[in-house]
Amino acid sequence: MVRIAVDAMGGDHAPLAIVRGAEAACAEKVGEVVLVGDEKVIVPLLKARSGIEVVHTPVAVEMKESPSVALRRKRDSSVNKAFGLLKSGSVQGVVSAGNSGAAMAFAIVTLGRIPGVERPAILTIHPNVLGTRSILLDAGGTVDCRPSHLVQFAIMGNVFAKYALGVEAPRVGVLSNGEEETKGNELTRETHALLKGADLNYRGYIEGTDLYNGTADVVITDGFVGNVALKVSEGMAEAIIGLLRGKIAGSLRAKLGYLLLSGVFKALSRMVDYSEYGGAPLVGVDGVCIICHGKSNERAIKNAIIQAKGFVGKNVNERIKDAMQDYVSLTKAGKEH
Repeated sequence: MVRIAVDAMGGDHAPLAIVRGAEAACAEKVGEVVLVGDEKVIVPLLKARSGIEVVHTPVAVEMKESPSVALRRKRDSSVNKAFGLLKSGSVQGVVSAGNSGAAMAFAIVTLGRIPGVERPAILTIHPNVLGTRSILLDAGGTVDCRPSHLVQFAIMGNVFAKYALGVEAPRVGVLSNGEEETKGNELTRETHALLKGADLNYRGYIEGTDLYNGTADVVITDGFVGNVALKVSEGMAEAIIGLLRGKIAGSLRAKLGYLLLSGVFKALSRMVDYSEYGGAPLVGVDGVCIICHGKSNERAIKNAIIQAKGFVGKNVNERIKDAMQDYVSLTKAGKEH
């Protein structure tokens, strides 16, 4: 049975939301869950007969703490102890809603990178108008990227879309300020040139709107642009829902219309709700790691655990390793010639 370690002390609503999410996952028989954190606060929150194991550590990384400081001073933190369990083979995946920078730093140090990966990437999943899903990476892992990093993101994203989302031939695009080859900056132009020769279904430059219209299955960018795009998307979704609620509340006719279309509105709300997706896989590290939103609630944690189990069950990390090995071999052969 798949065992997932969950950082019980990470997140704005930890540890209660984390504990409840873990219990919900166990109730749905997702697998075994190991909560890592201060047992003095975790155990009293657990419901009777939950069957959840607790690995004790009193040390936690604060949400606003510097990742470099955490690396030096908090090797025994709940998030790093969870990665230690993964490294030893005691669990098959890790979920954390805590400090994402620290989680990424500890993942790299404790788990190491997949051979051939220079920089891991945070991968986010987005609904589109076709009713399918598109992925974006990097969504904030590496702010300053080189073209080789983006090529590696494309390879890892291609594998994820193919095996985790079931897209037969994922369409890969580089996020730019226009579709024309004359657009972009030095980073996108060099990446574009490299990807044209890669063994991928590469479609060239795409624009921000293409993330949601289904033009591309895999959208590649650096972590700075990707994180801005992610936050703008989250803010826009919240603003639209807020505006709709305000208009509905101010009109009897709108309230009647809402009653008729309540199913549609609920479906739309679920589509843009981050808790439905659980979290964002950190791809490129040697192990399954799901980074959750800091505001994650019980539902988000439960879905992140389900997501981690699916990542393990579909051998996505092993497939990424194989793809990166092929990439390294081809790159080496090209240099020799």
